[in-house]
Amino acid sequence: MRTPEEYRESLSRMKPNIYLEGKKVGRDYPALQGGIGVISRTFELVDDPEFKDLLVTTSHITGEKINRFTNINRSPDDLLKKQEMIRKLCHLTGGCIQRCMGCDAINALSVITYEVDQAFGTDYYKRFLKYLEYFQKNDLVAAGAQTDVKGDRNLRPHQQKDPDLYVRVVKKTDKGIIVRGAKNHITMAAYADEIIVLPTRIMTKDDADWSVSFAVPADTEGVKLITRASSFRPRKKFKAPLAEIGSTDSFVIFEDVFVPWERVFLCGEWQFAGLLAHLFALFHRHSYTGCKPALFDILMGAAALVADYNGVADKPHVRSKLAHLVSLSELVYAAGIASAVKSQVYGSGTCVPNVVYANVGRRHAGLNAHNAIEILTDLAGGLPATLPYEEEFINPETAPLMEKYIARRSEVPPENVHRCFRMLSDMLCSSLGGVMAVADVHGGGSPVMEEIAIMATYDIEEKKKIAKYLAGIKD
Repeated sequence: MRTPEEYRESLSRMKPNIYLEGKKVGRDYPALQGGIGVISRTFELVDDPEFKDLLVTTSHITGEKINRFTNINRSPDDLLKKQEMIRKLCHLTGGCIQRCMGCDAINALSVITYEVDQAFGTDYYKRFLKYLEYFQKNDLVAAGAQTDVKGDRNLRPHQQKDPDLYVRVVKKTDKGIIVRGAKNHITMAAYADEIIVLPTRIMTKDDADWSVSFAVPADTEGVKLITRASSFRPRKKFKAPLAEIGSTDSFVIFEDVFVPWERVFLCGEWQFAGLLAHLFALFHRHSYTGCKPALFDILMGAAALVADYNGVADKPHVRSKLAHLVSLSELVYAAGIASAVKSQVYGSGTCVPNVVYANVGRRHAGLNAHNAIEILTDLAGGLPATLPYEEEFINPETAPLMEKYIARRSEVPPENVHRCFRMLSDMLCSSLGGVMAVADVHGGGSPVMEEIAIMATYDIEEKKKIAKYLAGIKD
């Protein structure tokens, strides 16, 4: 397993192909360091007694110790530990650990490559296992690139005026394939070792060229990462863990990129494109039942802290709001537990979360994300939006005045009050806070996508039979 230093050193060796703030930059660019710091936590905590059992597991193909973010889930216990690991790590990183995307991608591929081989006699699963061994041995970080730019949403891939609006195969050779197109909304691609590409939807026979999955190093020739970086306002004196994190999202553009056959995991088998898209989303939504409870935990803790400092923690309406946040957090987490306990082992031996429970949990989180922010906003008041800059708490002329007038309960030091509201300002009124508020709804699939998955798999007819029985209706 790698150390944080080895991870950063490997990034330094990658070719600059990130376009950010009008420049082509390398992985040492300042705006990327907050996100790199988030990923680094997944390396630095492997020896921490509190995290070791969660972050370290055993490879089912080599028997070696590996980072759980490179693991294939083989049992309900694997899924439960992944969920717990994500929740605990997200407490340290402000609500998103980012690295789960690659973990969820390899788990989806472990199922589909086997199923395609069973159906068509291909050798995708053998290729995948070889890639997985490399992935685990080198403790790699991967961005899961699923969402195509899509163009006209009324048209299928093959019907688009521009065929590149979904990633597609433009040529096959004896050595591999050449692909073109773009994926969008791809978190942490700018500091990933690998990009794992997956289909975004159900395909038809006419969409065979767009039914493709593969993995490439993130600095492969022809790959361009058009990137947005988000962070909290840098701190000068009042340092805090929250202020050190960041995130990026990228258009991942493939301009006639060559992919060797050993890294191709689906190529034209359109019958399985939709199932691969579904399984990646399913694994990712199960991961969300770890990270979204963590986010609600953070919002809950901040709300309780500011209520305490304001002297209103014991008021009934405050306790009611906190109870609502507790319910949100634990119901989403409970749905993830149920999804793991009710999971199913597929032919490849991979343990797949229960569809209904994972999607119910993610939908509940998405529908209530803004409600949780509203509760924190209500209890915090307007000061997060109007808080003077940190410099005014440092300037010898203004600092005594700020200390005097920011005071709340007399037992609470004014600096603690300031630090609390500085955190609230970051969470509610910053560029990263805004990005997270949108991502909390749409990341991993908007609530309508969870509804589609739920209604496609839930046995409504069985419930109708119950109603008919109780009503005395006989067919």
